[in-house]
Amino acid sequence: MTRPVKIPDATHPITVRATGAPVTVRVGGVTVARSDRALSLAEASYPVVQYIPIEDVDQALLRRTATQSYCPFKGEASYYSLQLPGGSTEADIIWTYEQPYDAVREITGHVAFYANRAEVTVS
Repeated sequence: MTRPVKIPDATHPITVRATGAPVTVRVGGVTVARSDRALSLAEASYPVVQYIPIEDVDQALLRRTATQSYCPFKGEASYYSLQLPGGSTEADIIWTYEQPYDAVREITGHVAFYANRAEVTVS
């Protein structure tokens, strides 16, 4: 099956830039990521999303899942769950584009967290 590929333009702009400030991610009160190398992805009218290098996420908490989704502007997304201390799991809370389309190639090797399920702080 061929998937549609769309190029960002004036009707659906996407920009990626260095955040320029430390980013901390907490889930259930646990700090799960800290980065000085985050990227801010602004897409159309959506809220800005912080993309953090996967190396800056606590690797002991990551659990890759079989979940996938597709964005015609960014490509195929893969997902991770977090196994938090104490045993609780936050399923598919992280997504990544391992081979993003050229328009957003800077996010290669980065992950993003659902803002409604994680506390993402830029300071």
